Amino acid sequence: MKLVLASKNQKKLVEMNDILSHLGIEVCSEEEAGVGLEVEETGATFEENSLLKAKAVMEASGLPAIADDSGLCVECLNGAPGVYSARYGGEGLSDEERYRILLENMRGQMTRAAKFVSVITCCFPNGGVLTARGECPGSIAYAPMGEGGFGYDPVFFVPELKKTFAQLSAEEKNAISHRGKALEAFKEKLEEYLG
Repeated sequence: MKLVLASKNQKKLVEMNDILSHLGIEVCSEEEAGVGLEVEETGATFEENSLLKAKAVMEASGLPAIADDSGLCVECLNGAPGVYSARYGGEGLSDEERYRILLENMRGQMTRAAKFVSVITCCFPNGGVLTARGECPGSIAYAPMGEGGFGYDPVFFVPELKKTFAQLSAEEKNAISHRGKALEAFKEKLEEYLG
């Protein structure tokens, strides 16, 4: 089965294929499916944004489309950046500029609890919709550590492993990450859906 990923993020594409390939599922890029959409994320929740993206790409490609809307929710910032994680601090910033703004906004905060949230939605041409959510609790480090991952990974610290997401191998990260958990839950729902 082939799914189109409603995202331009190549790292997300690799992560999805890593987790779903042993189900016989190939996830291709929008480009490979001949789609070049910029879906506006106008939803107030990860669920709403994930559905908007999957539905738009499914309608444009005629193929089942999978979307992930994810972000970082920081307790002392009332859940920010949340659904605005990719646009935190304004348009056109690099990942590093975004997490530096986050660290600056948390200066002096002793409460560093945070969680990554991922919502996966898959829309099928027959009208079927599957949705799965995953969360990974952690805390915000005082300084970036590690070279791996993307986004806020260098500042997202996992206390049990005493490492940030950016210090984990792909296998370690997929085993505990919000996206890994959401994809595992999605995989179960998909197996059921496909019967």
